[in-house]
Amino acid sequence: MTLYALKPRFQNLLRPIAARLARAGVSANQVTLAAAVLSIVVGGLLSLPDRPPGLFLLLPLWLFLRMALNAIDGMLAREFGYKSRLGGYLNELCDVVSDAALLLPFAFVAPFAAWSVFLVVFLAALSEYAGVMGPLVGASRRYDGPLGKSDRAFVIGALGAWIGCGLPLPSWMFWLMPMLAILLIATCVNRVRRGLLEP
Repeated sequence: MTLYALKPRFQNLLRPIAARLARAGVSANQVTLAAAVLSIVVGGLLSLPDRPPGLFLLLPLWLFLRMALNAIDGMLAREFGYKSRLGGYLNELCDVVSDAALLLPFAFVAPFAAWSVFLVVFLAALSEYAGVMGPLVGASRRYDGPLGKSDRAFVIGALGAWIGCGLPLPSWMFWLMPMLAILLIATCVNRVRRGLLEP
């Protein structure tokens, strides 16, 4: 089970916005690139030295908007004639870049260890690669959990809200990143295994 299962309902709420953007001539690729660029900007701001803790409140707000943009670019591609081969590449690559940009600021936040954050960034990218490998073996693009993109966004957003509200992170939170790494390994295994089992 993963938060990705809620995506159809989320898309239904956003469909009127996607329709307005399509009428305005906004393409799926433009939305995809805008989401990636803004993720890099947010990640860069949160990685600045001496940034105020309140700045981390940007994370939950931006992650919600990013999920909306990700849903909208998919609808623009599938339902409004903006599907393209380039868009297929951009959709996957920009997600990996955005995830990395929004995770890396935690390498500068105690009690997290930089190595554990880098490990989570690597495994998050690996899990997405495991998902896109599905069509290469005759399966579908896999979105299995337990720590898919939407689930990672929820965890990162909650951490950002906690830090942004000025609440201290206890020392045992050091283990959060290794725990996320374990969940990401399980995600990779699930995506490969279920891809192989798919008829």
